[in-house]
Amino acid sequence: MAAPTVFVSAGEPSGDAHAAAFVTALRQAVPGVRLEGVGGPCLSEAGVDLMARMEDFTVMGFVEVLRKVPAHVGLLRTIRRRLARGDVRLVVLVDYPGFHLRVAEAAHRASVPVLYYIAPALWAWGEWRVKRMRRSIARLAVILPFEEEFFRVRGVPATFVGHPLLDRPALNPDRAALKRELGLDPSGPVLCVFPGSRRQEIQRLWGHFRETARLVRRARPDVQIGVAATPGGLYPDPGDLRLVFGRPETCLGAADAALCKSGTTTLEAAIADTPMVIAYRVHPLSYALARVLAKVQWIGLVNLVAGREVSPEFIQQRARADLLAEAILPLLTVGGAARTRQLEGLREVRARLGAPGAAVRGAALAHALLQP
Repeated sequence: MAAPTVFVSAGEPSGDAHAAAFVTALRQAVPGVRLEGVGGPCLSEAGVDLMARMEDFTVMGFVEVLRKVPAHVGLLRTIRRRLARGDVRLVVLVDYPGFHLRVAEAAHRASVPVLYYIAPALWAWGEWRVKRMRRSIARLAVILPFEEEFFRVRGVPATFVGHPLLDRPALNPDRAALKRELGLDPSGPVLCVFPGSRRQEIQRLWGHFRETARLVRRARPDVQIGVAATPGGLYPDPGDLRLVFGRPETCLGAADAALCKSGTTTLEAAIADTPMVIAYRVHPLSYALARVLAKVQWIGLVNLVAGREVSPEFIQQRARADLLAEAILPLLTVGGAARTRQLEGLREVRARLGAPGAAVRGAALAHALLQP
């Protein structure tokens, strides 16, 4: 039998990285598998033949998505034509629900089974989309422990595979050594700020994060500030804040505390055992819609996994430099109550994320779906 063709699609940077690890595991499980799809640099480097680059489509927020509707419509049309050729045996979709649920429906109409790897956060909002998933998805691989039951009781065949962040090489546990790698004084406290990787995230968060860092340093002149910067991102007026490009894991490992945008970064900080403050801002209309639709109490993944507020959150107008600095400063005090309490919570989060091997377990689900 000829080697099967699998279509893989990832719509944003973290999904691209997770999809690349999945593809690597799939090649081992299914030797000779042919891989095509949509993604970014990680999938391209993993050997996937890309028909489109995710960088041309990725946005966040309800309002911001509207600007990309024509591009998404055109890409969906191209994918439908590709599936109509009849030789794709499996479609693998990674997160990015607004677009990928439409791709799943197109694959279902073309009689191609769909593995959805990394579930969309329908438990947060958009539960009505579960019905669409139930009709079009053969198997759902979830990476957060509470998701398996959520989807199964709603009729979607879901399997918890663990979190792919646990598959990354372990950081050097010596925080002082990581500080040296970044050119920082290993004996002094370090705050690292993470304003995101998307252009619009950086635009909305950078000014507030920059001013927060300056307030922290004004209160604690001994604190060194690092910025986990994205190549190509714009960071106006950084002053003496150290921009560290392309090394977010090292920044987290070196930091004694972090200021993080919401999202996967919060779990990365938990794995690095770095206490944090979480902040986020979106377009005002996007936020208004989210308040109506959201069904969760927190936006930080560490808090969602723990089921309680482990790390303080500051959203929209509350994401002010003075409030953020006030919350960060106690986390820089070794042995302090706030820092100790959060470190205990982060240990609980790490325990709930499962064991390493998410990509391998996800690839095993794909292998099963490829069987005649």
